[in-house]
Amino acid sequence: MPAKLPWTLEGAAGSPSHTQATLEVLTDAMPQMVWSTRPDGFHDYYNARWYEFTGAPRGSTDGEGWNGMFHPEDQDRAWSRWRHCLDTGEPYEIEYRLRHHSGEYRWTLGRALPVRDAEGRITRWIGTCTDIDQAKRAAEQNELLSRELSHRIKNIFAVISGLIGLTSRHEPQLRPWAKDLQHRIAALGRAHEFARPHSEHSRPELGDSTLHGLLSEIFRPYPAFDDGRIVIRGDDTRVDDRGATPIALAFHELATNAAKYGALSTPEGRVTVGVEATGADMRLRWCEDGGPQIEAPPTREGFGSRLAELSIVQQLGGQMRREWPRPGLVVEMVVPAAHLRRD
Repeated sequence: MPAKLPWTLEGAAGSPSHTQATLEVLTDAMPQMVWSTRPDGFHDYYNARWYEFTGAPRGSTDGEGWNGMFHPEDQDRAWSRWRHCLDTGEPYEIEYRLRHHSGEYRWTLGRALPVRDAEGRITRWIGTCTDIDQAKRAAEQNELLSRELSHRIKNIFAVISGLIGLTSRHEPQLRPWAKDLQHRIAALGRAHEFARPHSEHSRPELGDSTLHGLLSEIFRPYPAFDDGRIVIRGDDTRVDDRGATPIALAFHELATNAAKYGALSTPEGRVTVGVEATGADMRLRWCEDGGPQIEAPPTREGFGSRLAELSIVQQLGGQMRREWPRPGLVVEMVVPAAHLRRD
């Protein structure tokens, strides 16, 4: 026998019995499991999908019996969240493992909203359970594949860096060049790890996937960053793998040059990176101060400077301008915000 609904739609057309029958057909026709509780959280209705999924005898999960259907590791969390929603009236939403009639536990998305009367009092909670097990396991598999791919890419970076180091040992004249190249490869590796897709479990050591987060990751190897002598200020925006690599290369070159010749080559030197959103563009300003005084602009452009400009202008379609006031180098960059991410 189908369960009888303990509620009807207020103001619905037709006789109460007709409305009741219509609602029972509607809830039983839904692909989701549907349930309902009193204002205090006492479960007094489940549709046919609930009993088909769980295989539980009708009525056995009324009251608080529903919690026993969850995986033991999820019961306290689900109960705590449900009690919080009952106390506050907040919408209920949680993922948990629900026991299937086969005996296995399947991932389920539980949602519920309160029904209120004209005075705002909660008269009932109506909720659904949706089987998301296949999607959840596919996401877990994708995460494993992503981590494995990232691990292999990091190994490639390590192999390339090792080959460069091995070559430089046999060719001493190449050692300064090799060291710089190894540092650039390391910066690309950090950009890759920052920009690749992450789950809640794989992200802890990284900042948010934003411009500020990426810059922090690039500057982290420099002692001046921990000392507070590299400061990032201003607006922020999302960044993914499209913009991460050129931004990482450009700012790695600026930081490296500052550490060798500019503001970061002295204990008192500072670098400020300002970010400003201007319409569809992001304006980035690199400003050095407190380092060796600049007497005149350089007479030639080094490889690192050309690489930085290549990254900003050609790869990101932006603009880049350098100035050499006496206190320190100033670099202005304007980059279309849409070119920093794929969507």
